[in-house]
Amino acid sequence: MKRIVRYLTFILLASLSALSYQLFIFPNSFAPAGFNGIATMIQHLFGINVGYLSLIFNVPLIIAVYILVNKEFAVNTLIYILTFSGMLILLERVDLSAIMYQTDTGTSTILGPLVAGILGGGILGIAFMLNCCSGGTELVAALIHKFKPAYDFVWVTFVLNSLVAVLSFFVFEFSFEPVILCVLYCYSQSVVSDKMLKGTKEAVRFEIITDNPEDIANEVIEKLGHSATLINAEGCYTHNKKNMLICVINKHQIVQLKQILAKYPGTFANVSNVNYTIGRFRYPRETESTVS
Repeated sequence: MKRIVRYLTFILLASLSALSYQLFIFPNSFAPAGFNGIATMIQHLFGINVGYLSLIFNVPLIIAVYILVNKEFAVNTLIYILTFSGMLILLERVDLSAIMYQTDTGTSTILGPLVAGILGGGILGIAFMLNCCSGGTELVAALIHKFKPAYDFVWVTFVLNSLVAVLSFFVFEFSFEPVILCVLYCYSQSVVSDKMLKGTKEAVRFEIITDNPEDIANEVIEKLGHSATLINAEGCYTHNKKNMLICVINKHQIVQLKQILAKYPGTFANVSNVNYTIGRFRYPRETESTVS
């Protein structure tokens, strides 16, 4: 049942992505990021549906990923690509002109790519969390990582997206506007997908030097729902024995923890961002916790 629900989720995400292309990308004469951007320009020049081009680009890559990298990831992505391509081919035969967002009617030029980028980023973020991708550059990244784990694929993505943006100038009637819209789409998509991937897992780390570790730890456990780690420390200047608490909390709890620390004179703390947490962290603890 979980697998069926997951596959249905991929079908829904791919269908929404195809609809976004039809409503916000194709009517506004700009190319999105990656391989689909190249496919969009080919469609603009020669009339070949992006759905067919997506299959041509992605199926060989999916087969390679299935054989060399990860079978589940490849199968999930295949379901997404088949649905995305099929929906694009189907929607080409449906008159959506009444609900298309077209900038040549006097509406804002940037809203089409901005909405498409936000939707694309959300779809991509959910797909990544479910061990799937939208094809193209993500499949190439998986293959490169298999053989070159230390290789920084960010530069490959940057070069590909830059190429799409530059070619947009020549494909779409020698205009700078499609270039700008491509950049806007890429930026909004990357911001949203990144937020989707790590937004709920971001946190704040406090390193607290104090003479009242037990009292502070108890308040953190009772009021914030998180625990802490107690470490014996020594001051380098005075060589006095100190206690250091390490505590990772949610960002919205910073003020509460500052109020707790203000009760204990002589307490010092430094704060740093935590990009990602693994394990049970987001929700307050329901069971009694202890200081490790």
